[in-house]
Amino acid sequence: MSDLSAILNLLCPMHARIDGKSRIVSVGPTLHKLRPDSPLPGRMLGEAFEVMRPTGGETVEVLLLEPGTSMRLRFRDEPQTGFKGIAVPDGRGGVLLDLSFGIALVEALQCYELTNADFAPTDLSIEMLYLIEAKSAAMDASRTLNRRLQVARSAAEEQAATDKLTGLKNRRALDAAMDRLIATDDPFAIMHLDLDHFKRVNDTLGHPAGDFVLQETTRRILRVIRESDLAARVGGDEFMLVFRNRPTSDRLGKIAERLITSLERPMLWGRQTCAISVSAGIAIRRHERESEALIARADAALYMAKRKGRAQYQFARD
Repeated sequence: MSDLSAILNLLCPMHARIDGKSRIVSVGPTLHKLRPDSPLPGRMLGEAFEVMRPTGGETVEVLLLEPGTSMRLRFRDEPQTGFKGIAVPDGRGGVLLDLSFGIALVEALQCYELTNADFAPTDLSIEMLYLIEAKSAAMDASRTLNRRLQVARSAAEEQAATDKLTGLKNRRALDAAMDRLIATDDPFAIMHLDLDHFKRVNDTLGHPAGDFVLQETTRRILRVIRESDLAARVGGDEFMLVFRNRPTSDRLGKIAERLITSLERPMLWGRQTCAISVSAGIAIRRHERESEALIARADAALYMAKRKGRAQYQFARD
């Protein structure tokens, strides 16, 4: 009998031997592993398992009526793992019950620490285990790749919308932001800034000094405006600011004054002093349905400020 038990444990690790009184005599190693703290041997079949099919299958008498009948059963206690099985006569008045997880395999893997050794060598569950592991690995790799692609796409989009020298938004990003505001009818205003005497800095001190002035100008602009405002570099020494949330003429004028005062302060590049100022043209959106029309009004106001002596601001005419 010991040789037979060893063979059963190897080939049918989830078997149970039931005697003629419907009492569980012994179980295979995997079935024992599922209930280590409440051993199944010695318990009645109907006490340990709820048999859904065949009806009355908790008794050996019923199981012996139709040998080889397919069974559906589950543990009565938690977790109520489900099984499919088949019962065959053991020649001693009892039955040999062989079980498998069937469609409950994934649930069983989540509940119990099962390994390949817990299944019969020919059990297709082994292949299912490999498929589940492979699918899990593939999904993890896919999620990781998708995250990397999203990060790369976001970085590329951000780079495409950013001025490399100053880190501000570029003209492309400005146009997109203004189009969105116009489409939603949100009240907003724009301020077109043009640096006065910037060409002189480039001509006398060189382009590195000019780059420094543009970067320092950016820092000073950002100290004046709010985080909700948008700043973009739209040309060599031109900047455009977008103000949301119903900006008033009074507030816009005060911002322009602060910008002019800030940018008139000398900028030290090494031992050299870079002196510039700024002129501004302001346009509050009225009825424009295209961003170009609003920008044209701000440009006209900027040109007026330049003509009147620079280092000042003008509002666009309605």
